[in-house]
Amino acid sequence: MASDVPMSPELEQVDGEIQDIFRALQNGFQKIDKIKDSNRQSKQLEDLTGKMRECKRLIKEFDRILKEEEKKNSPDVNKQLNDKKQFMIKELNSYVTLRKTYQSSLGNKRIELFDTGNDQVAEDTVQMASGEMSNQELIHAGRKQMDQTDQAIERSKMVVAQTVEVGAQTAASLTQQTEQMKRIGNELDSVHFSLKKASQMVKEIGRQVATDKCIMAFLFLIVCGVIAIIVVKIVNPHNKNIPDIPGLAPPAMNRRLLSIEAFGGL
Repeated sequence: MASDVPMSPELEQVDGEIQDIFRALQNGFQKIDKIKDSNRQSKQLEDLTGKMRECKRLIKEFDRILKEEEKKNSPDVNKQLNDKKQFMIKELNSYVTLRKTYQSSLGNKRIELFDTGNDQVAEDTVQMASGEMSNQELIHAGRKQMDQTDQAIERSKMVVAQTVEVGAQTAASLTQQTEQMKRIGNELDSVHFSLKKASQMVKEIGRQVATDKCIMAFLFLIVCGVIAIIVVKIVNPHNKNIPDIPGLAPPAMNRRLLSIEAFGGL
């Protein structure tokens, strides 16, 4: 049945419990075939019978809630819910017949599952078990359902394998991304070191430029001082406070006077 049938929270809870019991019954009957000891098979069959009783009670509860909410739902929804109930009854019937088959093969006493009375669900169950389908057909239906369960398990295994493969690929991708992040971190460290080295070089160049400027300024002051002395010496040659500059020739007038005196002496 489709799982998208709109249901109230109470119906959803009951339906979930019924589906859990059906899954437990499927797994339980599969385990019986693997059990070799007859006593353990009987014990397993009794446990499954208890689950079927509980499933019958839940189907009756599902029918009771469905009748209470029948006026609240649309006719289409009521039809879907009734079909779902009938499907659950048929599924339970298949397990009832399968239980009888195993019980007959084990030679155990018959364990009554359904009590007598006017309950509609019990009447529907007995009617379907005895009138609509033969025992052979019910056994075939149960076997078919178990085969479908096996196929579903195989599909689940395939999904798990695919999930594991995707997980492995994701882990490999994360490993590559981690290594790439490490390489980026190393490159950032190299860039940071280069920037630091460049900053130090810029500071050294700045200090050298400042030193060169100081030397040039000092030389400029020396040149200015020498020029000033020369100018003062020319303007006031008789100033004894200003020493002669080595290599600087005396004034031209003194040279001429010395030349005249020397000539007169001759």
